[in-house]
Amino acid sequence: MATNDGRRKTRARPNILITGTPGTGKTTTSAALAEAANLRHINVSELVKEKSLHDGWDEEFDSYVINEDLVCDELEDLMEEGGNIVDYHGCDFFPERWFDRVVVLQTDNSVLYERLTKRDYEENKIKNNVECEIFQVLLEEATESYAEDIVVALKSDCIDDMDRNVSSLTDWVRSWSSQS
Repeated sequence: MATNDGRRKTRARPNILITGTPGTGKTTTSAALAEAANLRHINVSELVKEKSLHDGWDEEFDSYVINEDLVCDELEDLMEEGGNIVDYHGCDFFPERWFDRVVVLQTDNSVLYERLTKRDYEENKIKNNVECEIFQVLLEEATESYAEDIVVALKSDCIDDMDRNVSSLTDWVRSWSSQS
């Protein structure tokens, strides 16, 4: 069956990328969606740590410097199988062919600031992430990297937003799967 942009649908289950600024609820949403839709949740940050898919530690941002090629090599076979939710704050290095839906979670800046403060992020890291959200850096990255018809921005300020997002995405997965 062909997808909207004419590509052949070769997977029995869709792949979803959930991206957004750190603190927007990617991991919580991904875990809930994985359970609701019976999909595999791949937390890229955890995968990078577990499999040493990085080029060292960035002291300034208190995080690993991921090796994008190693990450893509590690995920290739799983992505071809389908049925995955990939959870990461970046998206432009993943192959476009991997995803059937790209979700960009967005959060009000005051909510985001509070969430990042509770995580004990350093002030420069909080400032950087809030600025990314203000300027919609991840939404722009997603719309430049993937077909317009598969990118969706969803509000993620509270539990009710997350519940609505998980419900609508679960419905989308069921609809996608029934069309294959």
